[in-house]
Amino acid sequence: MPKTETESGLPLDNIQIVDFSRLLPGPWCTQFLSDLGADVIKVEMPGTGDMSRHNPPRYEDTSVYFASVNGGKRGITLDLASTEGRGIAHRLIKQADVVVESFRPGVARKLEIDYEAARKLTPDIIYCSITGFGQTGPLSHISGHDLVIQSIAGFMGLGASAGALPQVPGFQAADYAGASVAGLGILAALIRRLRTGEGCNIDLAMYDSLFGMCNIALTGAMAGAVGRDDGTRLEAWGGNPRYAIYGTADGKAVAVALLETRLWAAFCQAVGRPDLIDHDESPDARHSDHGESAEDYRKVISDYCLSRNRDELVDEMVVKGIPISPVYTPEEALASRNVKGRGLIEFTETNGEANIPHIVNPLASSGLATSRREEAPTLGGDGQAIMRELGYSNEEVKNFCKEGVVEP
Repeated sequence: MPKTETESGLPLDNIQIVDFSRLLPGPWCTQFLSDLGADVIKVEMPGTGDMSRHNPPRYEDTSVYFASVNGGKRGITLDLASTEGRGIAHRLIKQADVVVESFRPGVARKLEIDYEAARKLTPDIIYCSITGFGQTGPLSHISGHDLVIQSIAGFMGLGASAGALPQVPGFQAADYAGASVAGLGILAALIRRLRTGEGCNIDLAMYDSLFGMCNIALTGAMAGAVGRDDGTRLEAWGGNPRYAIYGTADGKAVAVALLETRLWAAFCQAVGRPDLIDHDESPDARHSDHGESAEDYRKVISDYCLSRNRDELVDEMVVKGIPISPVYTPEEALASRNVKGRGLIEFTETNGEANIPHIVNPLASSGLATSRREEAPTLGGDGQAIMRELGYSNEEVKNFCKEGVVEP
């Protein structure tokens, strides 16, 4: 049953979103909004669907990746290259509050589902286009892959050793930055519409979103741009010995974050080195490289960490309230006591069994999002029911299935 027919008590009850997006930014954004109560209808191409359906690993016939960004949605397939498919899309848009798409600039217009077409159908529509570099600008024609965007945002090489190539990031920062800002934009547009009745055309660039989050990485460059660069830098990428990664006796690693003077003093007391405490330490030392003291600081931290196994060390520090934490593998993170203690994993039911884990929306504990998410849609699995909601007769639905406009 669509959420528009029920009241869940969530903020986006009775908001319907038509989601033409694929891969990560758009789907993660709309899944988040679904958690907030929106009825999200995912539109895919017949046959292959969203390409992320085919990403490994799999839960039997379902991609783990796909399931992790498309839970709680309903699904329909449409051949948007056909007149009939576009006609169905137009009916979907006509009853929608929000449209999200992630086509290359110009493709939505060719398919006749762009903002201008949508606005004619629904004058107050909120339309969000998610691309790598936006609808305009010198790079708007470039595919918006996360690695490409991260590489030119200005921070990828900050922690690299001199002469070494930067490493491929372990986190899709551009994808999630775009997804997060898109969600904020859609929510802001919905609030404004309540006041003014106006829709909105959101040109959401993943690059703009990530660049806007690089303010710390760009502090030196921004100072230099106005002639105020004195050569100092906020050090948070390994040059500060009190904010770095250290090895442990069992070949594992810990993250040390002893920026504040009080934390450094607590650590020094705990390891029997009160002589390293500078009670007159100035506030600007917090994110510095600690100059002449750096070698001594790094040695005492390294020696302590190498004297103990990781988990033994962490337990000792946690008891004292000192922020030295384990560097976990994904498997360790998933099974960690903090994840369990915060209730961050729930299980989605498939075939009557709660057997697919999903990460709980961080707003669930505040009552703003559901903590239990329905499974991701099968390819076109809700298509016939959705078409009947749109007013198509059973005979029309059968004919569209025969013609391949939608999945049977």
